[in-house]
This record gives sequence, structure tokens and C-alpha cells, in this order.
Amino acid sequence: MDIIQVVILALIQGLTEFLPISSSAHLILPSQLLGWPDQGLSFDVAVNTGSLLAVVIYFRHELYNMAKAWLASIVKRQSSNESQLAWWIILATLPAVFFGFMAKGFVETHLRSASVIAFTTIVFGLLLWWADKHSRLALTEYQSGWRKSLIIGFAQALALIPGTSRSGITMTAALMLGLTREAAARFSFLMSVPVSLGAAILVVKDLAESPEPLDMQALLLGTSISFVAAYACIHYFLKIISRMGMTPFVIYRLLLGVGLCVFIALHS
Repeated sequence: MDIIQVVILALIQGLTEFLPISSSAHLILPSQLLGWPDQGLSFDVAVNTGSLLAVVIYFRHELYNMAKAWLASIVKRQSSNESQLAWWIILATLPAVFFGFMAKGFVETHLRSASVIAFTTIVFGLLLWWADKHSRLALTEYQSGWRKSLIIGFAQALALIPGTSRSGITMTAALMLGLTREAAARFSFLMSVPVSLGAAILVVKDLAESPEPLDMQALLLGTSISFVAAYACIHYFLKIISRMGMTPFVIYRLLLGVGLCVFIALHS
């Protein structure tokens, strides 16, 4: 990849990872629409590491308190809001781990296409709109409970399908279950930590077995840009979500989906 492609793909990853518009879809589209070469496993690891670092650093205090409380719940049998939330995040991660392991090969072989992305972008965009308009918007993330957390976890597993959006489908499920927009976003962002870490470990394993050469300059640049973009995205999204709701992202998804349908029709 040339420097322009590195910058654009890193920005795409950082800006779309935590917005409900699907980062995986946006990373696939340049190769589908523009004929760019596949960025490769090493670059995927780099930009995902950047966005993972962003969410860990942004929520460092929450994650520290949750980890401390979680250990106390095991060692001292002490329960608190933070320990319960930690257990719920762990529980919500399990479906994605299971289905990711079982379906990874099928998804990469059969579902990484513009037509699939167009369909899922529109359908799950409309579902997000419905959830945002018809939900109670009353509960915090500390009131989610294990049943709601598990349902959100199963919703997260759907994000294996390109175009679904991990953050989008988890926020949709959380909104349907009565969480406020801010709580749904925070729960989704916290859920991304174990999932992203696990995915990075799997990709690093694949990378270790791959003969792909490493371009360290591109990897470092991609990581840095992805980190800055993702950190800014988290910060501003949480600040404005209560005022603007999900409608702007739904409109974007519908425009993107329709545009892809037109592109597919013209090139079929």
C-alpha cells in the first residue's frame, strides 16, 4: 500500500470502529469499489490495536475499577456494581467467541462482498432506527442484568457478518432492552475490549504462520492514526449521542446501502 492508502484505511478503522456503521464493511469496500490491494493481516492487526488502545485508555478508570471489583468478587466474595458489570461483560463476550470460532472461515469465504454489505447496512440500519425511536431509554449499564447482557452478547455475534456493525447491533439490542443511549454506547464500548483483544490474538496467530512481509513504517503509522481517530470518535460520540440520537447514522447507512445497490446494478 502507498502512504495515502495507509492513512485512509487507518482513518476508516478509527472513525468507524465505535460508530454504528460497521468498520469491517468500510475496510472491505476500498478493495471492492476501488480495486485497492488487500491490506493484509499485519495491517489489520495494527489498526485494530490502535482502536483497542483508544478504548482502553479512554475507559481506563472504569476498566481498572471493574477489574479490581471483579477480583474482589472472586477472592473476597464481595459484590458491587462494578463487579457485576464486569461479570456481565464477560458473559456477553461468550457468544461472539463461540460463533466467531465456528463461523470465521465461512464468513471470510462467502460473506465479504459488496452485495452482503449493502443488504446488512440497510436492514440493520432500519432496525437501529426502530430501536432508537421505540425504546424506553431508562436503564443504565449497571442495571442491565445477566439476561439482557447475554442477549446483547448474542446480538454482537451477528456482527461477524460484514456490514452489520458490532457497535451498531449491540447498541440496537441494548436500546431495545431499555438502556439509555449513553448506557448502550458505554456497554458496547466496554464489550469491545475483550472481543477486540481476542480477535487480535487470533489474527496475530494467523500472522505468525503467514509469509507476509512486514512494513513497519506503514504499521506504526496505521496504529497511530487509528488510535487518534478512535479516541476522538469515542469522546465526541458520547457527548452528542443524547442530543442527536441514532438518526444521522441511520441516514448514512441507508444512503451507503442504496449507493452500493446502484453500484452493484451498474457493474453486474
